[in-house]
Amino acid sequence: MPGDRNALLEISAAIHSTRDLETLEKQLLEIVSRTLYADRGAILLLGENGEQFASVCGWDSREELNRPAEYSRAIIDRVLREKAPVLSNRDSAAGTGGDRITAALCVPLVVFQQIRGVIYLDSTDPLAHFEPGQLEWLSAIGGIAALVLEDVRRIQWLESENCRLRAEIAVDHEMVGTGPAIREMERFIARVAPTDSTVLIRGESGTGKELVARAIHRNSPRSGRAFVAINCAAITDTLLESELFGHEKGAFTGAAGQQKGKIEAADGGTLFLDEVGELALSLQAKLLRVLQERQFERVGGTHPVRVDIRLVAATNRDLKTAIQSGAFRQDLYYRLNVVSLTTPPLRQRREDIPLLASHFVRMHARKARRQMRGVSAAALAYLIQYDWPGNIRELENAIERAVVLGSTEWVLPEDLPEELVETEPAAAPTRYHETVKESKKDLILKAVRETGGNYTEAARLLGIHPNYLHRLIRNLNLKASGKL
Repeated sequence: MPGDRNALLEISAAIHSTRDLETLEKQLLEIVSRTLYADRGAILLLGENGEQFASVCGWDSREELNRPAEYSRAIIDRVLREKAPVLSNRDSAAGTGGDRITAALCVPLVVFQQIRGVIYLDSTDPLAHFEPGQLEWLSAIGGIAALVLEDVRRIQWLESENCRLRAEIAVDHEMVGTGPAIREMERFIARVAPTDSTVLIRGESGTGKELVARAIHRNSPRSGRAFVAINCAAITDTLLESELFGHEKGAFTGAAGQQKGKIEAADGGTLFLDEVGELALSLQAKLLRVLQERQFERVGGTHPVRVDIRLVAATNRDLKTAIQSGAFRQDLYYRLNVVSLTTPPLRQRREDIPLLASHFVRMHARKARRQMRGVSAAALAYLIQYDWPGNIRELENAIERAVVLGSTEWVLPEDLPEELVETEPAAAPTRYHETVKESKKDLILKAVRETGGNYTEAARLLGIHPNYLHRLIRNLNLKASGKL
């Protein structure tokens, strides 16, 4: 019966217990079809464009498996067009499967005045007949189901999108940080790692370009083969040629035997050329041939050596400027710059400094065999406000120094390099700097006088380490000015 309370209870239970769209649709169809004595039913949901059906779920009382949903397209089009329910009896409409439909009900699913789909029921029984009361009941159910189905569909889309994004950024790497810059690099790595495309990584020194290169290799099909890195700026041009391409016995004085180069060692894997902008023009020409033909000749050799490598290059130079000055080949630049990434400087990702600092404290505490708890709040404030011209490498060096020279379980401001602690934020007003500096001087002079010139006691009175007090006295020129 249209007002069957059991059916309403079943629908309510299904709505509150099911979060799978297809399962919920089938349960709803089974309940309303059984309640209204329909042979078949379908829920058709429109896509985002509002024109094509994004999903069609069918139910058949005959329980025929793997049978597509059947419905009268003419009736459904009318409902979509008029945005109103339709009851049809004895019109012998043709269904999509060719069966003759003798009675049909169809109601729109409307969400915020937008039609999102329909619920459709029909029967092929010659004696079947639907009543207006049944259409009203189904319309009421459609009003409830519309919002529920839309919510479930949206939740499923969000979950699938979340899974897709997680898979996209689920890359194996050693980079530390959770900020937007790290997330963007993870997405880049996820996209380029599965390919064999040459990658050019730009960025200032110390921004982690090699970590990105290793992550690309680690997440690529070549991960089981060698990752070979060479710094083009660390070796002279004559030695670099032999390092890259190898040499034959007797190729030059001291060449006692054949030696494979880095390119050959990377066969099947990844070759990482750091500071590629420092390559001499003669070596640039040879590298271009490797990229174009995947072959080269060893120094002193006459036979080509074929290799299968993926090249990842990095530079802190502006290669376009180098091209204009004649220091870098334009054709090589285009071969290298297939896909590129710029690693951001640390001053543009300050939100990652606490994590990086903690990471380096743990790492260097293990090396120094010290028990360290972390970075104090005061020291962390200095770390965050500093501009780090040397980027992550400079931060690591500062933390290593603090771990080695510090005397407590915490990294304190006095453990940090002088230039870091005494650097004020560039954007702060000059009057503020002067006021702070004068206040420091007054506090130190007062403490030293109250302790009769005992610097250790003065440091205790100020709540700082004696080493830090001596540093402040030196940096503030208190002795040179004759005030102490």
